[in-house]
Amino acid sequence: MLKTTTDIIPGRSYEILGIVMGSFVNSKDFVKDIGAGLKSIVGGELKSYTKMMEESRSKAMEKIEYEAASLGADAIIGIRFTTSAIMQGASEILVTGTAIKFK
Repeated sequence: MLKTTTDIIPGRSYEILGIVMGSFVNSKDFVKDIGAGLKSIVGGELKSYTKMMEESRSKAMEKIEYEAASLGADAIIGIRFTTSAIMQGASEILVTGTAIKFK
């Protein structure tokens, strides 16, 4: 399935099927949280958090692709990512886009 952050696909005609979303909420591991706290003192990349966020984005993308496929979509355009804190120690990755079917 084609996925793009652009809002249009030049030279292609398509039907808009609707907005699709994928969301994934992830919480911090207590041990990783302690390690990240110590790392923040000396500076540098918090690799455990980077990995956690990469996994969260991947899971959210899987969900949006599943939703688009259930509509019969060939592609998702206008993809946007948003992140927010749900509660202390948990964050959400939300991905939205527009499902389309090529004519």
